[in-house]
Amino acid sequence: MTTTEDGGMTVAFTFDDGPHPTYTPQMLDLLARYGIQATFCLIGEQVQAYPDLVRRIDAEGHELGDHTMTHPDLTTISDEAGYAEVMDTYSLIVNTTGRDIAYFRAPYGHWTEYTNTVAAVQGGMQPIGWAVDTNDWQRPGVQAIVDAVRNDPATQGGIVLMHDGGGDRSQTVEAVNQLIPYLLDQGYTFDLPLYK
Repeated sequence: MTTTEDGGMTVAFTFDDGPHPTYTPQMLDLLARYGIQATFCLIGEQVQAYPDLVRRIDAEGHELGDHTMTHPDLTTISDEAGYAEVMDTYSLIVNTTGRDIAYFRAPYGHWTEYTNTVAAVQGGMQPIGWAVDTNDWQRPGVQAIVDAVRNDPATQGGIVLMHDGGGDRSQTVEAVNQLIPYLLDQGYTFDLPLYK
C-alpha cells in the first residue's frame, strides 16, 4: 500500500498461477461487484487450457501478466529454456486476447537478468515483484491472509501478491471478500501496479 501525490492511499491486488476454472471466476465476480481492477499473472499451460477465462479477465478490464509457461524457477534452467518459458506464454496471451500485455512476474520471485531483458525488450513487459506476500499458497487460513495485508505498511507500489490458481484458493477468495470493504473503509483506492 502506498500514498499518492495527492495524499490518497492505493493498493494493487495481483493474482498468480491462473486462470483456474473454479477460483478465477469467483475472484472476477468479487472484483466486479466493487468495480475493482487487478492484475492476473498467467501460466501459459493454464492459458491453453482455459482461453475463455483469459478473454473474460481481459474483457473485464484487468491487466494481464506473463508468469511463464510451466512455472519453473528461472534461475535453475538455461537462458534458452527461460526465453521459451517467457515468450511462449507472451505469444499465447497475445494470440488469445488480441492485445499486448503489460507485466512479467518471475515464478517464486527468482529473477534472472536475461529473462527480465527478454520480457522488457522482446515482449515490452515490465517485470513486477510485490510489496506484500500473503503466502496464501500455503493455505494458512483466511484470517492469516487478511492479516498479512492489514498489518503490513509496505510501500514499493503497494503490490499485494495472492493466487487464483495452483490449487485450492477458496481461502484467498474469502480473504479478498473481507479485504476489499476493509481497505475501502480505510480510504484506499485500488490501482494497477505502479511500474508502467
